[in-house]
Amino acid sequence: MPKRGKKYLNARSKLETADGAEFSDYVKKVIDASFVRFDESVDIAVRLGVDPRHAEQMVRGTVVLPNGIGKDVTVIVFAKGDKEKEALEAGADYVGHIELIDKIKEGWFQFDKAVATPDVMGLVGKIGRLLGPRGLMPNAKTGTVTFDVAKAVEELKAGKIDFRVEKTGIVHATMGKVSFGVEKLVENMMAFLEVIVRLKPAVSKGVYIKGLAISTTMGPGVRIDTNSVRELMK
Repeated sequence: MPKRGKKYLNARSKLETADGAEFSDYVKKVIDASFVRFDESVDIAVRLGVDPRHAEQMVRGTVVLPNGIGKDVTVIVFAKGDKEKEALEAGADYVGHIELIDKIKEGWFQFDKAVATPDVMGLVGKIGRLLGPRGLMPNAKTGTVTFDVAKAVEELKAGKIDFRVEKTGIVHATMGKVSFGVEKLVENMMAFLEVIVRLKPAVSKGVYIKGLAISTTMGPGVRIDTNSVRELMK
């Protein structure tokens, strides 16, 4: 286990008193424990009572966080014809198809999200080995392969995130920045958790949300009493 610095240990000591608090109190303590000079991201980890090795227990989805994630999202759109204009008017940063694909083949990856219309996916698929490992491949399941490019771009710019349960049964996601404050972070987390609950597989038995923790980029994590989540989501 790596040796921790005094600031980290001091931050962790502030969180030890958080057990049994209300949900918003946990968020406040994590924010107050931030000890670095930059605006840290606040992340959430949810341990689910599912076995992702079985397809029917896979939990995957998207959510538009009401307060965004606290960063400008660079969006590219693979499209042609009128859809190029539609994408640009919606706020896409780069639009095209063959020229964008060639640029990516040359090693350009200065974007965060990619959208594609179905009619150009045949071309985009040729760079799947470049986009896939980086989590940038457009996918119909996350709404990024669509002819409604305006909606897709607007949602991504507004803070839409996609998530997928890991093989350990845990879902990780960024909920915003420390500077958001308690209220906005709680709103984002509730929106995220509501989608998680809605996606509960029919075959999942017993306790679904088995564990919950939040942390900042550099700070220690704090486990949250899941009862506080159930009360907020009634």
